[in-house]
Amino acid sequence: MTTKRYHGGDLDGATARFGEPTEGWLDLSTGISPFPYPVPRIEPECFRRLPTAAAVRRLERIAARTYGVENPACVVAAPGSQALIQWLPRLRESALVAVLAPTYGEHEAAWAAGQHRVRHVRSLAAAAGADVVVVGQPNNPDGRELPAGVLVSLRRDLARRGGWLVVDEAFADVALASSLSDQVGAPGLIVLRSFGKFFGLAGLRLGFALAPRPVTAALREALGPWAVSGPALAVGTSALADQRWIDATRERLARARAKLDRLLTENGLSMIGGTDLFRLVEHRRARRLFDRLGRRGIFVRRFPDHPLWLRFGVPAPAGHRRLAAALAVWRDR
Repeated sequence: MTTKRYHGGDLDGATARFGEPTEGWLDLSTGISPFPYPVPRIEPECFRRLPTAAAVRRLERIAARTYGVENPACVVAAPGSQALIQWLPRLRESALVAVLAPTYGEHEAAWAAGQHRVRHVRSLAAAAGADVVVVGQPNNPDGRELPAGVLVSLRRDLARRGGWLVVDEAFADVALASSLSDQVGAPGLIVLRSFGKFFGLAGLRLGFALAPRPVTAALREALGPWAVSGPALAVGTSALADQRWIDATRERLARARAKLDRLLTENGLSMIGGTDLFRLVEHRRARRLFDRLGRRGIFVRRFPDHPLWLRFGVPAPAGHRRLAAALAVWRDR
């Protein structure tokens, strides 16, 4: 029997629960940027022909430069970081895997499906003896950032035993100081990067594994030919090379996040953590607020295992005004 795993972005589920909103959904349940990269004109041939190996190599070279990886051979492109999460467990024999929790639930699910022994741990000390340690940096959903030096030391210890440190950096584009991408190539370190979240183009399905060459070679073999579509190669190559847009968007997100923080705290929601792409709050009436917002067409992320938590994605200005109006009604009641 498959265990239900909750994710943001489930608008089908939101519609089934609350009905179709008159104004359409304001989806704040994900950590996807509300300021998407302007998609460039895509040549029709990208849709008609198979992607070339040269186009893949070009994208991986630009990704290596953007992420600070010295050797482009240590970068492999994939149709989303989710695909990489599911493939990594298939590249190892049965192992003891420690997942630093709470974090993105698909890590545990993928390693368990690969017949590995998986355990939740609440500290790195509790991960002692594991063959593989999985951490989010910064973490989803609480934005936790571990000291880079601590993770580097852990990577060395794991590598001596043939182990892996898997670092999910899906939100590291807005937390550069926490990234380990400049360490990529060292034995035992595997960093996962998501394209769609920071660039606001999650539907494109593009992600990267940054890892030692034996791991990237195995992933390329596992993913097979044409893993990344021609349009995704074109858009990803353009976006990752656009450093001016990247820098401006980081500043724009930081301003929008600060504005959201003020709104949430003014309405009595206690800030737990987050990043410039999402904020995690706590309130004794979180479940009721989730329902009130849902009935007004605003979908936020709830956590069945933590019923007092809610996560809010950072909205664009129009979404911020809509959220502010809904919170004012809730507060007044």
